[in-house]
Amino acid sequence: MSWWPTRAGIAQTKALLEVSPQEYDRVHAINGRGVFLCYTEAARQMIEQGSGGKIIGAASIAAHKGFPLLGVYCSSKFAVRALTQAAAQEWAEHRITVNAYCPGIVDTTMWEEIDRDLGAINQVGKGESMKAMAEGIALGRVSVGSDVAGLVSYLAGPDSDYMTGQSVLIDGGMVFN
Repeated sequence: MSWWPTRAGIAQTKALLEVSPQEYDRVHAINGRGVFLCYTEAARQMIEQGSGGKIIGAASIAAHKGFPLLGVYCSSKFAVRALTQAAAQEWAEHRITVNAYCPGIVDTTMWEEIDRDLGAINQVGKGESMKAMAEGIALGRVSVGSDVAGLVSYLAGPDSDYMTGQSVLIDGGMVFN
């Protein structure tokens, strides 16, 4: 089992029956509480300024579907999705939109770590776990940072002004919602 710090939180690869309460609390403190604190501080500032704004959270396909051996991570990302929906409703009167982006498999160091850990658990070689998961992507490839950046740019720009409370999948067609 490994912990991987990411820009959007932390994840771990571990069967639910092996997760300690302390491990569960750590993932949720960073991934759930961290988003809560960022959302609320940003909203306070935007409300004080009086000109509205856009809050964009980092979720995951794990906010839409639970995955084995990633259960605690998934539950923390479901929390991000719920916070996004609640915040969007509460802050709409202040002209604040709140949305989240939900990437799938992105070619990053974190996914190399997931591949390594799943490989150790399932006793398969390097790259095999990621390859098996990637076979479920309709567009036939894992994403790269620019795929995700394009969606975030859209969420930050004026074309998304009438969009709030959404957790948008950007996964090449892995999870359909």
